[in-house]
Amino acid sequence: MKRQISRFVPVLAILVLTTACMTPPGDTVASQRQTVHDMRRDTLSKLYKIRPGTRAIIRRAAGYGVFSNVNVNLVFLSVGAGWGIVRDNRTGKNTYMKMGSAGIGIGLGVKDFRGIFVFTTRSAMRQFVESGWNGSAQADAAAKTGKQGGALAGAIDVAPGIKLYQITEHGLALQATIQGTKFWKDGELNLISDCSRARPYVCEAQTVAAIRP
Repeated sequence: MKRQISRFVPVLAILVLTTACMTPPGDTVASQRQTVHDMRRDTLSKLYKIRPGTRAIIRRAAGYGVFSNVNVNLVFLSVGAGWGIVRDNRTGKNTYMKMGSAGIGIGLGVKDFRGIFVFTTRSAMRQFVESGWNGSAQADAAAKTGKQGGALAGAIDVAPGIKLYQITEHGLALQATIQGTKFWKDGELNLISDCSRARPYVCEAQTVAAIRP
């Protein structure tokens, strides 16, 4: 019995950690949203320092998304969770999102993922946001940098109309590590954001519904 409990405790610890990492730090919705914006600013600053020309690429794109993820490896189990934001460059609209993954991992430790998705078409961005997106095994296997120069050097083609710059402690990754990672809308943060433009009593009702367990 004790042996079974000892095996279960590490798995439970991972689940608790990744669940917490799926929600941006903050005591209020406003502070959580500010955390996401701060992460976006810091991550883009790192990218622009590594590849200055990416600033113009992102500005000309249909939109872009910035994500932060913590991946925990415990022997043969790998679990990740995180959050991010997608911006529509035409309308200026921000969509808050979550991300999560589970699979087979070898080794011990915690890894930090910072990724910038660049959407070259509006249809790719719209599908990513409205329908969610799954970094399948096939996409991950094909997600390698080609012989691109200039600011596009380091850009990884992960799907039609979607490029990824993945930042590591050593610079830009040469191959994406998004296998089995899913991306979807954050219902709570987007609901609060959308209701700010609604009538006061509608906004209040939606806010209560969003934070209800």
